[in-house]
Amino acid sequence: MHPMILQIEKENFRKSIPRFDIGDTVEVHVKIVEGDKERIQIYTGIVMARKGSGSRASFTVRRIVQGEGVERVFPLHSPKVADIVVKKKGAVRRAKLYYLRGRVGKGTKVREKIGALLEGAGATAAPKPEAPVPAAPAKA
Repeated sequence: MHPMILQIEKENFRKSIPRFDIGDTVEVHVKIVEGDKERIQIYTGIVMARKGSGSRASFTVRRIVQGEGVERVFPLHSPKVADIVVKKKGAVRRAKLYYLRGRVGKGTKVREKIGALLEGAGATAAPKPEAPVPAAPAKA
C-alpha cells in the first residue's frame, strides 16, 4: 500500500482499543445524533467476526431482540463508536461464529473463559506464598 495512504489512515486510528476476540460478549457504545442532540446507545452482543485491517477493520456483533437475531457491523476506528467494553470472554474454536445464526434458545450460548477477563484487563494475580524453608537441625 502507498505510504501516503498509510499516513492518512494512521491519523484516523482510535487511540485505545480494548483487546477482544471472537466469542466475547461486548458492549458497543454508539453515538446517535437526533436533530441537534447527541446521545450514547449501548449495543450488547457476542462478537461473531472480525475482518479487515488498518482503518478498514470492522467487527460484527450479534444479539437476540424479541426472539429475532440482530447483527450489526461496526467499523473499529469509526468516530461513531464511542467505546467498546468487554463483558465476558468466550471460549470458542472458530474464527467466525456464523453457525450461531441457525441456533435458538440455549444453543446461542458461548462457553465462558473463567478468569480470562481479569488477566486481559491488566490486573495481576496475588503472588503465591512460598512454602517456609525448614531450618537445619542444630548440632549439639
